[in-house]
Parts: sequence; C-alpha cells; structure tokens
Amino acid sequence: MTLSSIRNFVNVSHTRGVFITMATVTTSLLSSAGMATSAISSATGSAPQTLQPYKLLAKQQTSHDSAILRFALPETRPLLGNDPDVPTCIKVKYTHDDDASAETSDSYSKSYSPISHPSTPGYFELLVKSYPYTPGGGVGKFLVDLSVGDTISAAVKSERLMHGSPAVLERNWKNVGMVAGGTGIAPHIQILRILLRDDPDAIVKLLFINRHAKDILMKTELDALVRQYPRRFTVTYSLTGVTKEEHDRVKGPSSMEISATGELIDTSDTFEYGRGSVDMIRRALPPPSSESE
Repeated sequence: MTLSSIRNFVNVSHTRGVFITMATVTTSLLSSAGMATSAISSATGSAPQTLQPYKLLAKQQTSHDSAILRFALPETRPLLGNDPDVPTCIKVKYTHDDDASAETSDSYSKSYSPISHPSTPGYFELLVKSYPYTPGGGVGKFLVDLSVGDTISAAVKSERLMHGSPAVLERNWKNVGMVAGGTGIAPHIQILRILLRDDPDAIVKLLFINRHAKDILMKTELDALVRQYPRRFTVTYSLTGVTKEEHDRVKGPSSMEISATGELIDTSDTFEYGRGSVDMIRRALPPPSSESE
C-alpha cells in the first residue's frame, strides 16, 4: 500500500480526531491558501511576504545528504511568522551558477516548513535534503552546501489551511494521526511541537515510512519527544527497503526506563515492515471518529 492508498483509507474528522498526511515534500491536507487575518502585535511585527536575506547561524549534518540549518531572523522581527501558534512556511529563491544570467523565478525556488516552534525567537530551523543539481532545481543542494555566515533570499509564505483554518490549537483535536514519508516529516515536526507543548489534551500518533533505518530523519528528536510525552505521543517506523530478516535485526530488544514520576516506560522503537496495510494503519494510528462523535 502506498501513501496515496493510505490517504484513501483514512477518514478525517473535524472534531475528535484528525489525520494529517505528507509524502516527501508534498502536503496533502495542508494546502496553500490566502493569508488568514490574524492579530499582529506591535511587539511581534509583521512577517514580510517579500524576499529578504537570512544569515546561516549553524549547520548540523543529520545524514550523508541532509542537514538541519539554523537561520537568523532580522533584528526588527523576533518571530518568523505573524502568530506564535500558527505553523509557518518559507520559500527559498535560488539561481544556479550556470544560470546566473537567468532571472530568479519559480523554477528556482522551493518551499520549506521550519522544524522549530513558530514561537522561537531570533531564528528558525530547516531540515533540508540535498539532491543533485538538475536544470530548474538544486535548491536543496545549494542550502546544504552553505557555510555558516552565508545568506539566502527567502520570503514567508501565506498561512496554510488545515481543515478550514491555519490554527492548530483550540480545534478540539483529541486524537491526531499523522502519516509521513522521507523529508515529509518536516511539516509534521512544527505541528507536533505546537500540539505537545501547548495542547495537553491532544494525543498524537505518527506513522513514519522510510526505505531504510539510515534514511530516518529527525529520529533523535522524535524519540526525545516520545520520552518527554510518553502518554501522549507515539511513533511507528515502517521500512520499505529491507527484507524481513533485516527488519527483525533493526527492531531489536525492548528497552525499559524509569520516568520522572517513577513509572516504567517502554522506550523501544516500534518498527513495521513494508509499504503499508490496513492492519498497519490500525496498529499505528488512532481510529477515525465520526462527525457525530
């Protein structure tokens, strides 16, 4: 079963439960929309929709072709977006050296969802995977090859709608199911941080599909969130590029730890095998709720 067929299986509820699915860098239920009206305080300032420079502060290599990049915000704007509780998205513009004479256009731009909480002051972080340069592309490679101190040109995009609103909080989402693949984990991270930190009633379950264990991005951060919110957040990893024997070796033994409250918690990873099935979805995600519930 592919991610597309998984989406067809999932029922979306606007009240008790919600499912959010993203594959690679494509969002399905998060769609670009016009900027929603939001209160912008004079202390926070307005996130410009026009291009401006952002300087690279730090770079953390997370795999052979991926990195977490931290960019500074302008001194006059402490937050990336207009609302500290609404997910943000930024479009990076880029012209390859071979095309230096060409005008900057959408052919050389790419949108990224920050992985930092939107209320983070002074900077934002992007998870970026480097793909070989191709005509009309290569933004990821350009970003990953940056050195600390280099700058990019980028613009904050309009807020995106999730079931009719850009807001994550105060939606009465009691059970949230997420499906991600590859670098498609990035938009989920910001939503996870908002829900887990600021909505104590939300229970979140994530199914994260990759080819191999080495391809799992943000695993350290995801596992840390599981340990921080053991009763509210669970992750199931599914590997599609390994044999059953290889999968069993990766799964490994269970590991138990004592929580701060003295509870015994199973911190072992949960791994599935294959591209997905109805049974996998039932094990990994909360059951869909009806509109009447």
